[in-house]
Amino acid sequence: MGCLKNITRSIFLTVVAVGFIAFGGQNWIKDSINNLLHPTHDTILERAQKVGDFSKIDKEFEIEKAAGLMGYNAVVAEHKASGQKMVVVDTAKKKVLTTEDIKADDAEERIKKAISKIKYQSAALEDFHVTEKGTMTSYGQQIPYVKFTARIKKLPIGEISGIISVVQDENGNDKILVSANQGEKYSQLISNEFFKVIK
Repeated sequence: MGCLKNITRSIFLTVVAVGFIAFGGQNWIKDSINNLLHPTHDTILERAQKVGDFSKIDKEFEIEKAAGLMGYNAVVAEHKASGQKMVVVDTAKKKVLTTEDIKADDAEERIKKAISKIKYQSAALEDFHVTEKGTMTSYGQQIPYVKFTARIKKLPIGEISGIISVVQDENGNDKILVSANQGEKYSQLISNEFFKVIK
């Protein structure tokens, strides 16, 4: 009796599988995997809304990725003409880096400590140095930033320069803002243009 039950079950599963494939199931699986690995631009924008309102960014910027990253929500954008990258990381209520850290006299040490907590082993920063401080607008607030230079370990990029800032949104969640480019290609004007329209 058990043998007959197994044969019936096998026939049923075969019929279901054949029917699934006959009605386009194979394409559905392919499309689902492709959407997961290569989401549409609309899907990326929808995910980005978890981090902030990016609807007002200029056409010269493109949001490349919006996803969970090491337990945080992050958005990565690029300035198409220069290749400069902008990253917004929503740390929620986790205090990785704060506005006070950016303003502090020992900002460089505090940032290095934060980097050591969240560094990504295949592309860790080294020779990190704060070179100057300034302010910019983002999330409707005037916020401090530090300008830095660093090297990316294990990647042939060489020296990068950019800024790091932190802003607290209306819900009390910290957002870490980073913008960087290779060597002397970094532009504060590009960073200002991108970050000022995010809310």
